[in-house]
Amino acid sequence: MARRWLFPFALNLALLLLALLWSLLWGPVAIPPRELLAVLVRPWWPHLAQEVPRHYITIVWDVRLPRAVLMALVGMALGGSGAAFQGLFRNPLADPYLLGVASGAGLGAVLAFSLAWPAHLAGMYRVPAMAFLAALGTVALVYVLARSATGIVSSTSLLLAGLAVSATASALMSYLMLRAEGELRRALGYLLGGAPLLGWEPILAMLPYWTVGLLGLIVAGHALNVLQFGEEQAHNLGLDVAKVRLGIIAAASLSTAAAVAFGGIIGFIGLMVPHAVRLLWGADYRRVVPLSILLGGTSLVMFDWVARMALRPRVLPVGVVTSLVGGPFFLWVLRHHRPGVQ
Repeated sequence: MARRWLFPFALNLALLLLALLWSLLWGPVAIPPRELLAVLVRPWWPHLAQEVPRHYITIVWDVRLPRAVLMALVGMALGGSGAAFQGLFRNPLADPYLLGVASGAGLGAVLAFSLAWPAHLAGMYRVPAMAFLAALGTVALVYVLARSATGIVSSTSLLLAGLAVSATASALMSYLMLRAEGELRRALGYLLGGAPLLGWEPILAMLPYWTVGLLGLIVAGHALNVLQFGEEQAHNLGLDVAKVRLGIIAAASLSTAAAVAFGGIIGFIGLMVPHAVRLLWGADYRRVVPLSILLGGTSLVMFDWVARMALRPRVLPVGVVTSLVGGPFFLWVLRHHRPGVQ
């Protein structure tokens, strides 16, 4: 039993590490494997990198490695959140942006691009700070609007409220983009998954929210399994459905908001990855969530490598690549999905 659980985790962790190494090796400037190894161990054994060209060191430590790590963290957040939302709503077509995180983050980012906000907000650069706060604010608004007169929040009311708030936020975002002509290109790049910031600082700023959110989702694996029987049956089995739903939404929204704030709006990772995990390793959410986290990181690192190589030396927004792959995948899932079957 332990081996059956250990193998997929070890395999996905190895795939993530290989994807990171691959993204460091290849780009507009190819770095030979031996030189890459010397550059990576340079902080501990500097004498091994004495004969390595200085521009290799700059490329790896200042450009490729922080970007690859950021993409891995963003993909992990989207993969884990997508798995949690699919389990919560018992629908393989659900994704991390279901409750308005993307539209809220987009609105916050466009506000930051178009208005003269301070350079830093809440200890972060203005664009990710505004995107993060607006994303969380949007989810909170959706949850409040979904509450009925008796204080009950149902899955259906959450979906309808999320749809309404997302549409409103998207309309406001379009209006601001039409007014802010000078910042239109930068805002559009963000909305297509172009990370607004590079370097190590965004990673450090993102990590606390990312960690709390994903740990909460991993802990919720058993509760997600119980919810697959339906909310009424889960309640009869002793699960406090309202509290569990709120906790999962909070954790998933926190990690997704952090991912979107620092990585831009990247579609389909949270849809494709959990579905692939269930096909390969079953529907036990104690495994689906952590495996989706690992596979999400691997997938986005590789998609980002394709985005960097496609138009080199220019960088294509990674959201364009994920959408090109995710669109057909979504149609495939839609065609083969049967109601009530995950």
